[in-house]
Amino acid sequence: MSVRICSLDDIAVNSAVRVVIGETPIAVVKDSSGDVHAIGDTCTHGDISLSEGFVEGKTLECWAHGSQFSLTTGKPITLPAYDPVPVFAVSIVDGDVYIDPTPTFPT
Repeated sequence: MSVRICSLDDIAVNSAVRVVIGETPIAVVKDSSGDVHAIGDTCTHGDISLSEGFVEGKTLECWAHGSQFSLTTGKPITLPAYDPVPVFAVSIVDGDVYIDPTPTFPT
């Protein structure tokens, strides 16, 4: 069951916000194209919030050590991280952002 997170206009382009659904921290990201993505908010290299990082194209970069994660697959693009973060399905309904809190993991 999807959960309403915010209005689409509440997220600036090329930025991320941190939300918690249940006990799961999620980085909700609007990329430069205006597409919204949701990935696990905790870097797999260290216990760092990814939503405090930098949005670059279709990636989110951890501010602490520079690992970049794909916004579409959750896979790390650069080291030092080598484990992926979960990805969450996003839907936009009537200008509102909804996230399905059931994670998917890349294979």
